[in-house]
This record gives sequence, C-alpha cells and structure tokens, in this order.
Amino acid sequence: MSPILLFSFVIIYFLLLLTVAWYTGKNSNNDSFFIGNRNSNWMLVAFGMIGTSLSGVTFVSVPGAVAKESFSYFQITIGYLIGYILIAFVLLPLYYRLNLTSIYNYLSSRLGFVSYKTGASFFILSRTLGATARLYLVVNILQDTILESFHIPFWLTTLIILAMILLYTYEGGVKTIVWTDTLQTTCMLAGLVICVFYILNQMHLGFGESLQLMQQKGYSKIFYTSPDSKLYFIKQILAGAFITITMTGMDQEMMQKNISVKTLKDSQKNVVTLGIILMVVILLFLFLGGLLYLYADTQNVKIIGDQLFPAIALHHMPSLVSIIFIIALISALFPSADGAITALTSSFCIDIIGIQRKSDLQDEQKKKIRQRTHLVFAFIFLIFVMVYKWVDNKSMIGVILKVASYTYGPLLGLFTFGILTKRIVNDKWVPLVCLLAPVLCLFIDMNQRLLFGSFEIGLELLIINGLLTFFGLLFISKPYGAKS
Repeated sequence: MSPILLFSFVIIYFLLLLTVAWYTGKNSNNDSFFIGNRNSNWMLVAFGMIGTSLSGVTFVSVPGAVAKESFSYFQITIGYLIGYILIAFVLLPLYYRLNLTSIYNYLSSRLGFVSYKTGASFFILSRTLGATARLYLVVNILQDTILESFHIPFWLTTLIILAMILLYTYEGGVKTIVWTDTLQTTCMLAGLVICVFYILNQMHLGFGESLQLMQQKGYSKIFYTSPDSKLYFIKQILAGAFITITMTGMDQEMMQKNISVKTLKDSQKNVVTLGIILMVVILLFLFLGGLLYLYADTQNVKIIGDQLFPAIALHHMPSLVSIIFIIALISALFPSADGAITALTSSFCIDIIGIQRKSDLQDEQKKKIRQRTHLVFAFIFLIFVMVYKWVDNKSMIGVILKVASYTYGPLLGLFTFGILTKRIVNDKWVPLVCLLAPVLCLFIDMNQRLLFGSFEIGLELLIINGLLTFFGLLFISKPYGAKS
C-alpha cells in the first residue's frame, strides 16, 4: 500500500476534525474549555467516551494479547461494568451536589488543601504516564507504516501529531472534544467491524465455526480458575472494578466529560450505558484477535503481540481495508491524547495554579494562562513519548495497567477515606502517606515469590496500594470533633 495514499487519508481525516473543532469552538470561553458549559448531550458523551476508554492500545494490544492470554481480558471487562455502576450511584451524586469543575476540589473540602493538591498531582502524573504510553503506541505504528518512507524522524512525527491535536482543542476544549470523540469512536468501531467481516469472508467461516477453531487453538478461554494465577477470575474482576473506579471515577479527564452533562440523571445514564457498550466492544476486539491469529496462520505470518494487527491489515489485506485500518487507528489515537491534554490543562490551571481562586485575574488573563499551560503539556507529551520509544515494550496495555496500579492507588485511598469515614487527617502528612504506599507496593511486587511463593499478584496491586494509603490516612487522622 502506497504510504503517500495512506498519508493523504490521514490529512483528509484531520481536516474533517478541524472543521468540527471550528464549528463547535466558536464563542468558546474557559467554561466551554473546562466543562463544556455543562450542556453536553449525554448520549454523545457516552458514545464518544468509548473511544477515550479504549484508545489505540485496546485497538492493537487487546487483539495481540489473545495468543498468550486468550479471552481472559473479558474478566476485567466484567469488573469494568461493576465499577461504572458504582461511579454512577456513588461518585457522580457527590460531584454534582458539590457542583465541581475539578473533582479534586472534593478532597479540599473533605480532607484539606494539601490533600487536594496531592490528589491533583497524582492525577497529573498518572494521566501523563498513561496517555503518553497510548500515544507512543499509535505514533510508532504510523511511523513504521507511513512516515518512515518519507525519512521523517520519529520525534518530528510525534511533534506533528501533537500539533494537530493542539489545533483542534486549543479553543473549544471539552465542548469540542465531546463532538470529535463521537466522530472518532464511529470511525474506530467501523474499522473493527469491517476487519472482522473481511477475515470471516476471506476464510469462508461463520461465527460459530470461527469460535470452534479458536477453541481448538486455545484462544477463546475466558475464565481462569486457579487462585495462584494472576489471571484468576476473581482477581481480574476485582481489579477491573477498581481500575474503572480510579481511572474513570477519580480521573479528571474522564469525569470532566461526565460532569459537562446538564443533569445528574443523564450523567448516570451515560456512565451505565458506557459500561454495557464497552463489554460488547471489548468482546468483539477479543474475537478479532482470535481471527487475526487464525488468519495469520493461513498467511504464514509469525508475528505476535501489538504488531500483529498492523502487519495483517497493511500487508495482507486489500488497499481499502488498509485505509480503513489507518483511519480507525488514528481515530483510536486522538481521543486518548486530546482529552488527556485538555484534562491536564484543566487540572493544572484549576488545582495547582488555582486561577479560579484568583479574583484579581481578568478572564482574558486566565485564558492566556490556560493556553500556555496547554502548550507546555503538549511539550511534556513529546518528551515522554520519546522516553517510551527509547525503552520500548512489546505490549503497552500491560505497561499502562501496571503504571495505573502505582499512580492511581493513592487517589483510591484518598477518595475512599473521605467517603467512608468522618475522621479528620493531619493534612501536612498526607503527601508522605501517598508516596510511601506506592513504594511499599513496589517492594511487594518485586519480592512476590519470596513473600507469597507460587501465588501471583497481578492488577489487584492497585487495591493493595489503595488499602495501604487508606490505613496510612487512618494512622495520621483523629475522630471528627476530637480535641487537638
């Protein structure tokens, strides 16, 4: 497939995004940027958030992991739905009652100003590491398949893509992203469905026949019943629930879209709908993964992991399917990066700088601060993507979930402590507790065999991290109303 032809479709797609951004970003202000003027349509938000939740990592890593882990990822997805239900009926009512722009303001009112800054700082670290890992994966594929032939260096490819993202998010922020995410999710899901039907047609297989072949190859196993395994179904379901609670419910990027919906009831419908749709979509991605490995056998392709889907789509399918794959891939790329940069800008401006608390600043001054912060985060993204390129990894979804176990654990502990107890913490010691918990988790993770023998800790490390934070906060707290 000609790289020039593929690149032209990338440009056409980007021009379409710019058109949507221009239309939705007209007459935007800081409220539009941060929370979409609290006027977003819940159905658009729910559909668009599918793309944000999945990203390019799901698009290539989930199918690629089928050879090693079969359909076990679906166990995590069951936990996702449980997590979304808890977000809808526990966290969202809290956020709407307090009329929050940044969800970390809850920590300020409940635990203290230092706790608030600590929570926001952990979000900024978490989202930066996770979003840049997602961005790296897709940029690397685009580099290998298109831009390498133009002799464009990797750093310049990353810079160009970040510049594209800045162009359509610079003014409208969340107001624009709600619409662009909808477009991108549509393209990504269309690409998924087309690839599934193409392979089934090429191999002259029905749905049932393909599942039988996958079962024979060991690709379709969902539930793992050995308690020692890191894929044990109870571990995976629990981990999935807590990953969703933290990476969605306690994440400014995800929640700023939800709280941009006009009413709490509509926002709850959005979250529950998203959880149900995601189960179906991820199951389809896993099914595609099984099909890709079956098709790879017929084409004598020996690649496994993240590179399988790109290799099959670009070198063993017709040009039209290759074009659809590239459009679907960049549709998976943009939602995971545009929303992250916007949310990081929002959190840094509101939580760290505190521009909403500074009454001496005019709206135009606040806007300039916000725009400069937006540019700085784009530069930070460039640096982190280059770091990921340097270390490289065969399966980025594993890296992202592992990073989340360390960085979202303190947020889980902070919010849980605030919601479940009425105790008052010694605010100045909160940062120390939130730093010690991940350090202890690292020690546990590195010494698993020594500590637990054959028992493996997987993604439930996030829960352990949250518990350590919770008990640390308990240690530095006193009952409500107690004398100093």
